Amino acid sequence: MIDWLIHFSEDLLKTCRDVAPITAIIIGFQVLVIRKPILHPMKTLLGFVNVLIGITFFMDGLKMALFPLGELMATQLTAPEFLGIPPNTTVADWRNYFWVYLFAGSIGFATTLAEPSLLAVAVKAEEISGGAIRAWGLRIAVSLGVSFGIALGAFRIVNGTELYFFIIGAYVIVIIQTILTPKLIVGLAYDSGGVTTSTVTVPLVTALGIGLATTVPGRNPLLDGFGLIAFASLFAVIAVLTYAQLAEWRNKKQNSSNQSPSK
Repeated sequence: MIDWLIHFSEDLLKTCRDVAPITAIIIGFQVLVIRKPILHPMKTLLGFVNVLIGITFFMDGLKMALFPLGELMATQLTAPEFLGIPPNTTVADWRNYFWVYLFAGSIGFATTLAEPSLLAVAVKAEEISGGAIRAWGLRIAVSLGVSFGIALGAFRIVNGTELYFFIIGAYVIVIIQTILTPKLIVGLAYDSGGVTTSTVTVPLVTALGIGLATTVPGRNPLLDGFGLIAFASLFAVIAVLTYAQLAEWRNKKQNSSNQSPSK
């Protein structure tokens, strides 16, 4: 217990050091530029303390559970005895890794749905749009996009295809959708791709990618283990733009049916 308290205190000091620049900038602008007192200073101070403690607990949880768990799952799912392949196989056959793709997609969907950053953006989008954009619908769309993206990224690691083929292809799709999608949703779609890869998603996805590249025959963890985060971000944008296009198509169809003369 004492060792854990010492370890936690060290991590708390590191968190304070990391958060200090943010605090200094906010307080500095408030006092020196805006030149107005901070409203409810004790409440603000309590909020900062909660943030510091929460971040410290979260980072400890990542080190103790999420990172090891992600690597362990990747190792177990790619074990030769689980896949039913000879133990000395030197070339991976992508068809043997169905459960890896399913796990990657499932973990991508679940972590994105639980992502606090995405929840905050979705709630604000619903408030500002007056309910035209539903927070729950936006979260589901982003989660589905991330799920597909991470599953595709896992397939890329197993298959050994160069990363840039998928990335360039995804960007081409994003550009085409950006031109065709209602402008109201474009900025939100790009922001959704950014907030998706945050505190909950990144640790598990990174651990999964590195663990997968370590255990799949013929893969290099440094070359092949990274890139899943890019898949998550890009396909989150594609999913939101698709969601907006489908919503626009549905609205046009409803309006045309309402305006059609009754027989």
